Amino acid sequence: MKLVLSLAALTALLVGAVQWRAHQVETRAEAEFPPQGQIIEVEGRKIHALRQGQGPDLIILHGASGSIGDFTMELVPALAKRFRVTVFDRPGFGWSEPAPGMGGIWTTRSESPQEQARVIRAAAQQLGVTRPIILGHSYAGSLAMAWALEFPEEPAGLVMLGAVSQPWPGGVARMYHINGSYLGSALAVPLLTAFASAEKVQSVVAQIFRPQPVPEAYHDRAAVPLSLRRSTLRVNARQLTALQDHVAAMAPEFARLRLPVAIIHGDKDRIVPAETHAIPLHAQLSDSRLTLLDGIGHMPHHGDISDVVTAIHQLADRAALP
Repeated sequence: MKLVLSLAALTALLVGAVQWRAHQVETRAEAEFPPQGQIIEVEGRKIHALRQGQGPDLIILHGASGSIGDFTMELVPALAKRFRVTVFDRPGFGWSEPAPGMGGIWTTRSESPQEQARVIRAAAQQLGVTRPIILGHSYAGSLAMAWALEFPEEPAGLVMLGAVSQPWPGGVARMYHINGSYLGSALAVPLLTAFASAEKVQSVVAQIFRPQPVPEAYHDRAAVPLSLRRSTLRVNARQLTALQDHVAAMAPEFARLRLPVAIIHGDKDRIVPAETHAIPLHAQLSDSRLTLLDGIGHMPHHGDISDVVTAIHQLADRAALP
């Protein structure tokens, strides 16, 4: 009995030490990377938005593990010359709060793309956004499509940038299933937050950018440490493990959309392959243009910003925006 009690006490001590270190890591990251924009309250929770430029509205939504900072390096300044650009942290990422309880250990559920789109739509309405072009990168392609399906008269057009739109073979990595589970979110996630090395983080980011190099200063400009907070890791894992079912349910509805869509995809994207997502989506839509970028991976807005901006301007012309 004494041995059992001793082991229990030691286990509790170790778990407490890991949680304390994770808290310290999170506190340091939040102090180093404060909000860049403004905080909007939507249904009692905070949503973070950044705005630049004047003109017709364009909304940008980031992908998995991302935040506003991924777009403020180059894409937002380039687009702000013609558009009033509003970039949002998706719920649970950056400085936007998830739905109550979604970032904790006592659930395995996540907000669907539809639920996230409704929250961001409410925040956009508070900001006076009207008839926006909606750009969704990677995971957020599902939000752009969900928005257009539920409110088809609102968007002027969609930009699907390296975007998920179809069910795919194989699902997601086992790590996400572990991190989103009850046990994994309680034990594995705090370990990742507390002890993830800079080298490991850099390696993961490099895989996302391949075959392009990671831009200089990306780690700081994109506030990468914010993505390693415990609640963010849990939210990200649960959203990714649920995503395939959501896009499988939405995909048969895409053909009824009549708004113009720009599909921009790198032909070397191995995270969200064009042949699985962009090309089938183009075939489903009545008014889409597909731009395949030669030699570009999953981050076209860093690897080929000129062609990305051109395709967005062409979409705005098709939508008869000034």
